Amino acid sequence: MKEKITAFIDGLIPYDYALFGAVFLLFILFIIIALMLRRKVIFSLFFILLAFTTLLAGPTLGYIKLHEYLFKNSLTLTSQKRLHFSEAVIVYGTLTNESKSYFKECRITANAYAVTSNKYKNYLKKLKPFQKMSIVEKGIAVSESRNFKIIVEPFTYSRDYNISLGADCK
Repeated sequence: MKEKITAFIDGLIPYDYALFGAVFLLFILFIIIALMLRRKVIFSLFFILLAFTTLLAGPTLGYIKLHEYLFKNSLTLTSQKRLHFSEAVIVYGTLTNESKSYFKECRITANAYAVTSNKYKNYLKKLKPFQKMSIVEKGIAVSESRNFKIIVEPFTYSRDYNISLGADCK
């Protein structure tokens, strides 16, 4: 867990620090407004609730939306093929840089999850894939498309499955 937190902090960019600082200043501002309105209990409680909601939800949602905007990309699953004489699945796809900045590296992850006839179970099974494999592509220019191949192994699942792709670029 300590390694994940350290990796997250090392991966922060200046925009992230500006976002966290702005959220903290907004929290302080709402607390000050609540203190100024202490005679009007309803408004004071509203601003206190708003302050703590901003403090808890602001950094998380802001980080997600900021990185979606700054590092926008699209993934296309071209094909997937299960090998008969080996316990593996080969996944072919294309990554396109749709942002206005150069990607130093992108971690592309292929997730394999079970499929059932129940749509609610399918949604839950997507959250916890039974097999996961990642590769790293480096140096992707603006508007560049790059083909990739991921070999998911050992793949011993014999029933119906789907493959989904995800990319985390920086």
